[in-house]
Amino acid sequence: MKRLVVTADDFGLSLTVNEAVEQAHREGILTAASLMVSAPAAADAVARARRLPSLRVGLHLVMVEAWPTLPAADLPALTGSDGLIRSDMGRLGLDLALKPSARRQLAAEITAQFEAYRATGLPLDHVNAHKHFHVHPLIAGAVLAIGRRYGMRAIRVPREPRAVLRAAEAEAAPKPALDIAPWAALLAVRARQAGLLIPDRTLGLAWSGAMTPERVAGLLAHLPDGLTELYTHPATGGGFPGEAPGYAYAAERDALIAPATLAAARASGAVRGGFSDFLA
Repeated sequence: MKRLVVTADDFGLSLTVNEAVEQAHREGILTAASLMVSAPAAADAVARARRLPSLRVGLHLVMVEAWPTLPAADLPALTGSDGLIRSDMGRLGLDLALKPSARRQLAAEITAQFEAYRATGLPLDHVNAHKHFHVHPLIAGAVLAIGRRYGMRAIRVPREPRAVLRAAEAEAAPKPALDIAPWAALLAVRARQAGLLIPDRTLGLAWSGAMTPERVAGLLAHLPDGLTELYTHPATGGGFPGEAPGYAYAAERDALIAPATLAAARASGAVRGGFSDFLA
C-alpha cells in the first residue's frame, strides 16, 4: 500500500511561510508541517494550526543557523555573537564530539524546544531537524533520549532513492544526499530500535528549494509502495529573516496546490495523512 506524508518545513519562520502552509493544506496536498518553536512567526503558526485540526504538526528542531529557545548566554558553545545558533555545522559537530559542555548545552536546548512545543498544546505528529542535523550521531542520541520523554513517535530519516528521482525527471541527474547517507542509515537503525515510525524514503533532498510543480507531479506519478515523506519549503513570497538563498519558495507553494499535482496525488492511489495517522 502507498502511504504519503506531505510536509512543509520551517512552519513559523515567517508569515509568508505560514500563509503558504495554510493554503497548501486547505487547497492542496499538504498534510503536515514542522514547527520552529522559536522562529519569528511561531505564535502565528500555532494559531493557524489550532484552526486547522486536520493539519498534523511536528517539531522542527533547530540546532544550527537559527533562533535558540534558551537565552544565547546559556549556550556559549552553540551560539554566535548574533545570538543565533552557529551556522558552521562541521565545526559545531566536532565541538559536540570534543566538548562535554557543548553536549550539555545541546541537551538543554533540545529539551527546551520540546518543552516549548508541548506548551502549544498541539499533538506531536513527528520530529525532524533544520538542515537534517539530527543525523549527527551525537545529536541523534540526544533527540532519541529526550524525545521519548515527550511522546515522540515518528522521526524523519533523510534517505532518497535516485531511481525515483530519475523516473520523475528522466533528463535530470539529481545528486542524492550521499554526504549524510551513512548517518541516515544509522539513524534508521536506532529509530527502529526505539520503536519509532520512520519513512521508507524521504523525497525533497536533491531538489530542496526547487520542488517545482512538474517535479512534485512526477514524483507522485512514480510513488513506490510503503511510507513516503515528501517534504517542501513553501511560502507566498520571500524576503524574510532566515530565508535560504536561491530557494523558490513560491514555486514550492504552487507545487502543492497545482491541478496537475492534485490529479497526480489522486492517480497514485496513496493514502495521505500525517505520521500519526499511520502508526500501528
